[in-house]
Amino acid sequence: MGKTTTTVNLAAALASHGIRVLVIDLDPQGNASTALGIDHHSGVPSIYEVLLGDRPLDEVIVASAEAPALFCAPATIDLAGAEIELVSLVARENRLHRAIQSMQREVDYVLIDCPPSLGLLTVNALVAARELLIPIQCEYYALEGLGMLLRNVELVQAHLNQDLRLSTILLTMYDSRTRLADQVVHEVKEHFGDRVLGTTIPRNVRLAEAPSYGQSALTYDPTSRGSLSYLAAARELAERGFEPNGAVR
Repeated sequence: MGKTTTTVNLAAALASHGIRVLVIDLDPQGNASTALGIDHHSGVPSIYEVLLGDRPLDEVIVASAEAPALFCAPATIDLAGAEIELVSLVARENRLHRAIQSMQREVDYVLIDCPPSLGLLTVNALVAARELLIPIQCEYYALEGLGMLLRNVELVQAHLNQDLRLSTILLTMYDSRTRLADQVVHEVKEHFGDRVLGTTIPRNVRLAEAPSYGQSALTYDPTSRGSLSYLAAARELAERGFEPNGAVR
């Protein structure tokens, strides 16, 4: 659904205007770290140590070359074992929330890139967040998975984080040549109303190419349709008053 692409490029767009942004990479694959040009091989101080209580969040945050105001807490492959290790720990769902609350670095936005599963890592993100941003690919299967995600969000709201709210929907991978894409856009807007951003992210090869160069699309090709669309989406978020500590799923 383009969640990592969305995290990285929204963060880069906001930071390009001097807004201080922290990206927390909570996916063991470390794709957000890669796209921001952050080293994340095994042994690098990462969000894994933060969740297990071995390091404060401030110690693992690294500046990205993308923009002076952009920072990242990287993920390493060690994070793959965190799901199992967290099970036996006290307040396992609140680990990330407490780490963010204890952070000394001042930032305006925290964007959390979640793994592609609804396990303890994602639950930690949902407990830590005030707002949920869901990128939805303009394809039928994306709508099928959305119902299950929203049911899990309701469970988190009921039992773990009453302040969490679904504030933003971003339609991604839009292909104007297909009737299906228009149908998905119509259904999502009809159901979610003004929570859907007016900006739609098109299918764009530059968005796919950029991470292989350790860059966001905004740095790799700032004039591409993908880059301009994410700049417009970031502008919408800023104008809406999108709060810090937002999780991107």
